[in-house]
Amino acid sequence: MHLDTPPPAVAHLGLRALKVVATADGPIRPAQRALLEAACDVVLHISADIDALPPVTPADLAAGFPDPALRRQFVDGMLVVALADGVPSRQTMATVAAYSEALGVDGPELGDLRRLTEHDMLLFKLDFLRRSQVGDIMRDQLDQHGILGLAKGVLGLRGLVEDADLAARYRAWERLPDGTLGRALSDYYRGNGFALPGERFGFPEAGVYHDFSHVLAGYSTRPEGEIEVASFTAGYKKRRPFYVVLFAVLTFSTGVDMRPSGTQHPSRGLLAEPDMARRMFAALERGSRMSLDLADKWDYWPVVGLPIEEARQRLGIPAAS
Repeated sequence: MHLDTPPPAVAHLGLRALKVVATADGPIRPAQRALLEAACDVVLHISADIDALPPVTPADLAAGFPDPALRRQFVDGMLVVALADGVPSRQTMATVAAYSEALGVDGPELGDLRRLTEHDMLLFKLDFLRRSQVGDIMRDQLDQHGILGLAKGVLGLRGLVEDADLAARYRAWERLPDGTLGRALSDYYRGNGFALPGERFGFPEAGVYHDFSHVLAGYSTRPEGEIEVASFTAGYKKRRPFYVVLFAVLTFSTGVDMRPSGTQHPSRGLLAEPDMARRMFAALERGSRMSLDLADKWDYWPVVGLPIEEARQRLGIPAAS
């Protein structure tokens, strides 16, 4: 998932529409303002007085946005802005829908967020999760390990079973030399109090790439780091990458917890924190410069014994900017 920089005139037009979305039901909120300011600096490369921007009609926006890829990117941006400070109002989603329709852009994420706006939480979460990275992980677990492996993975995640042989394979990383990728991941698990695959409450093997992404990219497991690692993952992920961004924004800025474990509390308005929106965009751009999709059934076993810096180089992971 790569963020394209539009020409300045198109960028100003899109920014005007984003402000209309942000103010559809009242004054612009802190996280929305932070997103618009960060978008100007990191993506659009323009200067603008957010408060002085005039509105733009859906028809005028469509007339100035001829590029289909930019249209899709703009709709994605509208959804993040709509969600940044909490569950969007019906008025806000109606504004998003009007612009999306004028641009000829539709997708399941728009339908999912309409359900959220209407507080149809069961259908919203069911449909969202099956399309998100959670659904991809479960499908990959089935493809790679069969129906029994999927069942063990799901039951293990819920803490109902343990696979001692599988857990032993991952515990062996504790004996790797300091500085190797596998040892770093083992330290990451133990330092954060996380269960290993095969242990009770451990994540299915098909989802271990998420933990590798934390270690390889150097992002923390605090909410700020989770937004960064989600954006980094969306950058390199080929299948429905925008759902990874939405997952993180919903959980850590909208205040709607999408995590299957449900063991922690969601955050509200995190994108309003100083520099957080810029960090999100920077992580997305960093991940987009990778050629390897770690989420696509990546076989990490050949690199766990490598020094972590060598593993980063082999996997094409850029240094943090």
